[in-house]
Amino acid sequence: MGEIHHADHGWVTPAVSYFVACLGAFVALRSARWALVSRGRSRAVWLLFASTSLGAGIWSMHFIAMLGFSVTGVEISYQPLLTVLSLLVAVAVVGVGLFTVGYWRSRPVLALLVGGLTTGLGVAAMHYLGMAAMVLPGHLDYDRTTVGLSVAIAVFAATAALWAALNIRGTLAVLAAAPVMGVAVCAMHYTGMAALSVRLDFSHSTQSGVMALQFIFPLGVGLGCYVFFGSLAFAVSPSKPSSQPLLVGPAAPLAPRPPRVPPQRRRSTSGAATRR
Repeated sequence: MGEIHHADHGWVTPAVSYFVACLGAFVALRSARWALVSRGRSRAVWLLFASTSLGAGIWSMHFIAMLGFSVTGVEISYQPLLTVLSLLVAVAVVGVGLFTVGYWRSRPVLALLVGGLTTGLGVAAMHYLGMAAMVLPGHLDYDRTTVGLSVAIAVFAATAALWAALNIRGTLAVLAAAPVMGVAVCAMHYTGMAALSVRLDFSHSTQSGVMALQFIFPLGVGLGCYVFFGSLAFAVSPSKPSSQPLLVGPAAPLAPRPPRVPPQRRRSTSGAATRR
């Protein structure tokens, strides 16, 4: 068995990965809220920006944390195709969840459950695809119970994120929700990593891999810059109703829900329609 280290560079990689997860969550929450009060193409654009921000934030969190992962006496590299596929999966499944709650407002509870389950399973798939992209002289084994726990955490975190997008009011509330979501994402990652064990086999070929600093680090930095400068651009862009910054100003108002009609009134109304 190879000796595993999850923070080879000390607190740096966990801290930076947590910050990136929080930033992506913050941008996604604010963008999703503006999507809910927008119509037509504007709603789709806001949801797309929220999806890419949250998906890129989660993916970047994972691989920044992986820069601190090591196995004693072993060089770790990554398969580019699987690594990029894990990024696309992260953005796509987050998009499915956000578009579900964004366009299925008539049944908010069902939309929340479907979107949370889909997004959580997708985030877990991104994590384990990213792990499968690792190339090292050995084989990866997982404890099934711990893997199941990590998937449950991912589903819970995704559902909480979508609930926050639907219900949280005000900038301070979003600022409080984003770190909580960052903790949930990091908890899912490190729980999944705790399930891992490595059986070394130096006859195993490692020629298909590319070193992380040559491939993943530049890609992660690029995505991090996208989220950061995207949030900065939206932060200084005034919203039309209030002329205050979109991301750091007041949150968009919650979308109004149709009023509930009492059962007796519904029966009397339908009866009157039948007599006519």
